[in-house]
Amino acid sequence: MTGSRVAINLGQVRARIRAAAHRAGRAPDDVALVAVSKRQPSEAIRAAYQAGQRVFGESYVQEALAKMALLADLDIEWHFVGRVQSNKTRSIAVHFDWVHGLADATHARRLSEQRPTERPPLNVCVQINLSGESSKAGLDPAQVSDLLAVCDDLSGIRVRGLMTLPSPAEGEMAQRRPFQVLRALRDGLANPTRPLTCLSMGMTSDLEAAVLEGATFVRIGTAIFGPRPYN
Repeated sequence: MTGSRVAINLGQVRARIRAAAHRAGRAPDDVALVAVSKRQPSEAIRAAYQAGQRVFGESYVQEALAKMALLADLDIEWHFVGRVQSNKTRSIAVHFDWVHGLADATHARRLSEQRPTERPPLNVCVQINLSGESSKAGLDPAQVSDLLAVCDDLSGIRVRGLMTLPSPAEGEMAQRRPFQVLRALRDGLANPTRPLTCLSMGMTSDLEAAVLEGATFVRIGTAIFGPRPYN
């Protein structure tokens, strides 16, 4: 995809976010766009950067590290949006600014211990599995408070909110329901010392529903970069 096409697509996605925020009575700036660039070449990321995008999401650590090296001249905020694996926690802790899929106390401890002391705490969103599908990562809602209690004692990470990846649904009202559940869960778990201000939810097909229900991050890949090349 050409750089001009990426820029056009970015503009269209931002327009969708603005329109949804207007419907919700929210400021568009309250919704951060994570451009999910996994499987995309570094040239596409550079084109999006030149169009004003600064936040990018990657799911595969080795692929991300290669891109970071190629794009080291850019002040990119890197978000890890894949499934955390034990053998990748050090790389994630060292090289990323955010993690959107924390769902394990052992991973939380490793990320905290491996976070370089000269860097600020790693921002994390705890992933919730609202569908109960075994194929999907994330915690059952009843398990979240235990993980938050563990994280409260870890200095190298900072829990900023919750994240979910719901099953596909047809129609805006059906799409909004899991996001309503996540928002209610967040509201019940937040406290003054752990405000949980972030809700990472919504992708290309359901970003409007997510923004209407309070998303502070939407994770958009296809609508910006087109289909992912796999070869």
